[in-house]
Amino acid sequence: MSQLFNWKLKGDGKVPPAGQVVAPDERLTWGRTIGIGVQHIVAMFGATFLVPLITGFPPATTLFFSAVGTLLFLVITAGRVPSYLGSSFAFIAPLTAVQTIPGDPTPAEMALGLGGVVVAGVVLAVVGAIAHVAGTRWIDALMPPIVTGTIVALIGFNLAPAAWNNVQLAPVTALVTLTSIVLVTVLFKGIIGRLSILIGVLAGYVVAILRNEVDFKPVQDAAWFGLPQFHAPTFDIAVIGLFVPVVLVLVAENIGHVKSVSAMTGKNLDGVTGRALLADGLATTLAGFGGGSGTTTYAENIGVMAATRVYSTAAYMVAGIAGLGLSMMPKFGAAIATIPVGVLGGAATVLYGLIGVLGARIWVQNKVDFSNPINLYTAAIALVIGIANFTWTSGQLTFEGIALGTAAALIVFHVMSVISKWRGTNREPVSPASVPGGTELENN
Repeated sequence: MSQLFNWKLKGDGKVPPAGQVVAPDERLTWGRTIGIGVQHIVAMFGATFLVPLITGFPPATTLFFSAVGTLLFLVITAGRVPSYLGSSFAFIAPLTAVQTIPGDPTPAEMALGLGGVVVAGVVLAVVGAIAHVAGTRWIDALMPPIVTGTIVALIGFNLAPAAWNNVQLAPVTALVTLTSIVLVTVLFKGIIGRLSILIGVLAGYVVAILRNEVDFKPVQDAAWFGLPQFHAPTFDIAVIGLFVPVVLVLVAENIGHVKSVSAMTGKNLDGVTGRALLADGLATTLAGFGGGSGTTTYAENIGVMAATRVYSTAAYMVAGIAGLGLSMMPKFGAAIATIPVGVLGGAATVLYGLIGVLGARIWVQNKVDFSNPINLYTAAIALVIGIANFTWTSGQLTFEGIALGTAAALIVFHVMSVISKWRGTNREPVSPASVPGGTELENN
């Protein structure tokens, strides 16, 4: 705890010395630290608010628990891991799956979704506690990169129809939003380029206003100051299966975040990985009990740290406090809620695709060998199940594409690995001719 509230001034406090970074236990002057903290708010802004907008949850409530979760994360990790806990996209699929009209939940449906968030948070916290005591090698063994990458990919691609449903309601606005995100990414350097999603949403929002697709009455009626809307969860075993696979994604995201910060700061943070998982689990649980979406560490904020070379947890403390303040401005939350479906559709097209491709990125970064048929079949079977949204109902329980695809990835990989070792069979590459239509596909 002494490290959390006792940041050392780095150099002259103005800029990091050449070739050095501002470590988690260091800071620049408070004026600069506040400025960087605000950058972190802006960086997470667009992506974090898209989750409640897509799922129909109150944006201000999500921001409230995102901020509280960030502060809790900093305390539990003793200020050693810089991170902002934004909304996890992995929760979009199960949250909308329990809704009759995706994005417009009834109070009962919202409560069911929150119950799932709580369960996922508790499971993640338990995983974190075990990892803190026993280390993370068992996680690596259970979820090697082929499994982790496949699960992340199938969650993103499973959401593709939801993006199309929004796009077709306002195609012009969606196209402007999508195009703006793409152009900003390649036209601008530094922080502006990293905020392409936020800027694209703003551009689409302006077009939506011009096309009379925005209703400002809720903003006019909202108060300037007040607490966000809180909602209580309800629990139903029939929907829990939708949320458990999300835990595997959150585990991968948190471990990846800790490893990224370790690599960029030159500090070994393996010993705090369990704490990070526990902290995110508790933050997600707390959000579920109050009406917010589940949380996770954010790649957008990794980008800000890479650009500024400032990894100070003081900046994240500022971001958490600032986010908490914004969440208590109902007019601000109401303004966010006015973002129309066309803008959401355009942004979701990018974001869902990014989730899917992130799975492939995990494969590439870990040099997954797809000439090994075990890896090949693990990904192939699970992806088709997830993308096609296979569904299985057993009594009161219903398992859809993400849950079944996750189970398939784990089962196929581990069963094939065990049998292969038992039989001593060779893991030779699958030749095109051995796959139905393979020769034809190769020739094309």
